[in-house]
Amino acid sequence: MAATNVTMRMDEELKTQLQELVSNLGMDMTTFFTLSAKQAVREQRIPFDISMRVPNSETIEAIEEVRAMKKNPSLGKTYTNVDDMMKELLG
Repeated sequence: MAATNVTMRMDEELKTQLQELVSNLGMDMTTFFTLSAKQAVREQRIPFDISMRVPNSETIEAIEEVRAMKKNPSLGKTYTNVDDMMKELLG
């Protein structure tokens, strides 16, 4: 199959962010756009989902809090029953 060139315009910051993302996913821009085109043609639809599923800062903070509590259980609070826990959470 013969290859052809495609020229497009894109915001410079968006291009930089996309290059970083596709690089982290193990591909270059040409591979990404070819993959995108093939998937769109094959499925006859847009959009498609390719994601690194990076947690947001709040989730990362919660994960780190749990890790710290596992290392040092005295950092967390314990309850003898669910009712007491719910009273404090909702209280």
